[in-house]
Amino acid sequence: MMLALRNLLQDRLRLALSIAGMSLAIMLILFLLGLRRGLMLAAVAYLDHAPGVVVMLPEGSRNTATGSGRFLPAETVQAATSIPGVERVTPILLISAMPVFHGRKEAIRLAGYEVARGGGPWRLTRGQPPAADNEVVLDEALARRHGFRTGDAVALGGREVIVSGLSRGTSSWTGAYVFARKPLVESLLLAPGAANLALVTPAPGVPAGEMAVRLQALPGTNVMLKREVMANDQRVLAGITGQVILLMVAAASITGGLVVGLMISTATLERQREYSILKAIGARSRTLYRVVVWQAMIAAGLGVVVGAGLAFAVGWVVMTLWPQFPVVIEPAALVMAAGTGMVMAIAGAVLPARTAERLAPAEVLRR
Repeated sequence: MMLALRNLLQDRLRLALSIAGMSLAIMLILFLLGLRRGLMLAAVAYLDHAPGVVVMLPEGSRNTATGSGRFLPAETVQAATSIPGVERVTPILLISAMPVFHGRKEAIRLAGYEVARGGGPWRLTRGQPPAADNEVVLDEALARRHGFRTGDAVALGGREVIVSGLSRGTSSWTGAYVFARKPLVESLLLAPGAANLALVTPAPGVPAGEMAVRLQALPGTNVMLKREVMANDQRVLAGITGQVILLMVAAASITGGLVVGLMISTATLERQREYSILKAIGARSRTLYRVVVWQAMIAAGLGVVVGAGLAFAVGWVVMTLWPQFPVVIEPAALVMAAGTGMVMAIAGAVLPARTAERLAPAEVLRR
């Protein structure tokens, strides 16, 4: 290992460039994985914080992304409250919309809820929940982009509403959440009493699976466990962004391997004479193989450390400037990046190591 380190330090500029190339690859891998994880968590943030463990969806729906144009039968929602074992039913009217604020279109998810039953904002940073049918809670990042404050009047669907509060953690790539009392959303849709989502809380001691089976008997609904709906929502988003992000991660991995391979190959060629002397005095081929591999792993290890720091820094900048793109770098991603870095190092060192292993001391020393 010490010989490998000395070889690397012989040309510190090349080592620095190699670490820089590897760290950029690791940074990109971690940032993309963190962005993917952040988007997945944001896609299910509402359901994750909403009450209930069983979800009633309109018949034919399996996620919240496709339910905007379908409604649960009013009698079905009412009947659910009478099912044995039901503690609470929380009807929600959740729709996607594209209002215009200051001449700019904004994608939002408008959540209409009944204050007494829950389903509203879970983290207020300013103001209070809607106290009247003409009040709304805006996502904090959305409000910041347009300079909205509590007490301001905002045009929404041809209606003037008052901003009663601001919420945090309610913004995502698919749209910021806007919370209102259910009658306001019903009036915007001209659909009195409508709901496209009902969150069911079982009584203590009643298993969620058993409750879902009981609710299946109700007409016009598809009953699922909340975790299943959340998984389906994430699957929809993964189908849109997942493949692109994973392709970029693969490209970054290949780039990192090529950088390390080029650096180690050049260093090996430049030190053929030293390696030949080592072989001439009895060093085994596997010893030279280990030296080359150690060089690659040291460079890659330094690149992983620097790259991880850069990934956290870039993630913080992105979330500060564009809160709708959350970056969540988890320990599992760090382990994966470190493993990827080592794999890139070993893959990049294979050819240089074989070159060192095949050196013929007599031929090299004659040059």
